[in-house]
Amino acid sequence: MNRRVVVLFAVLAAGLVVVSLMSAGAGQYGLPVSDVVRALVGKPLSDPYASGALWAVRFPRVVMSLLVGAVLGVCGALMQGTFGNPLAEPGIVGVSSGAAVGACLSIVFGWTFLGAFTAPGTAFVAGLLTTLAVYALSRSGGTTSMILTGVAVNAVAGAAVALLMFVGDQAAREQIVFWQLGSVAGARWSYVWVVAPLVVVTVVVSLAVARRLDLLALGDRQARHLGVDVERLRLVVVCAVAVGVSAAVSYAGIISFVGLVVPHLVRMVVGPGHRVLVPASLLGGAVLLAAADLVARTVVSYADLPIGMVTALIGGPFFFWLLRRTRTRGGGWL
Repeated sequence: MNRRVVVLFAVLAAGLVVVSLMSAGAGQYGLPVSDVVRALVGKPLSDPYASGALWAVRFPRVVMSLLVGAVLGVCGALMQGTFGNPLAEPGIVGVSSGAAVGACLSIVFGWTFLGAFTAPGTAFVAGLLTTLAVYALSRSGGTTSMILTGVAVNAVAGAAVALLMFVGDQAAREQIVFWQLGSVAGARWSYVWVVAPLVVVTVVVSLAVARRLDLLALGDRQARHLGVDVERLRLVVVCAVAVGVSAAVSYAGIISFVGLVVPHLVRMVVGPGHRVLVPASLLGGAVLLAAADLVARTVVSYADLPIGMVTALIGGPFFFWLLRRTRTRGGGWL
């Protein structure tokens, strides 16, 4: 198992470097990897336009895709560990749908009180409030009640988004549709500096609660006997997920399946221990989303596909396979 852990982290680290360099160089104005490396180490390039494109457009986009993928992977591992369900993912507590409502409100009514940060800001706040509302409404009913409450809240939020699309004009509808499909095309350094601290907070909290999540896997009663405050742990996890996913969704839109697929793939390799699962899911999510963004920018010439569509095309078949495998094994962990 130790050898598997070392190999997994080595492969993920190597994949992270390779995909990041390839992604930074790919695009309509293609650049060799050697130029990307030269720019990273501060050496001048023969083409000044290339250097400007890398630092103003490509690098912020790559870093944003890494941050969003990392936090989605971590939050997926947290949710599956907290709910004890292999099909759990960050969206079940309403954070993504709530953020969508906040962003749609900003788009339809033309709010500009925070300038360029208005839509992301309203999405972030709405995602947090929705998640806390789901927790408050279901805290006395356990994990099953929280999942069912999340399903209901997601349905209401979906209806609210549909209503806002109905009352909005054509430009607002197009912007909402594009936002819901997910993209990191508009990433800038100013956005990265906002998202990065929130991602770091989520990751630090995740690592801090990893051991207690292992104990929670034994069951609520056993975990309490071992000194775990189960309700407090779930509250901390839900708040961490709300902060991390709200930050990701507010700038990248709704990106599905990363939080579902990555923790499962990692768990199949190294097992369910969260002290390994959490950091491995962080790296795996970053690699997956950066690779998906690379595919989104290069698979069709002179087109930038929504990254959420790419991850759904990958995650959808995996999700169906996961459902089938879970059913044949009686619904237990993979």
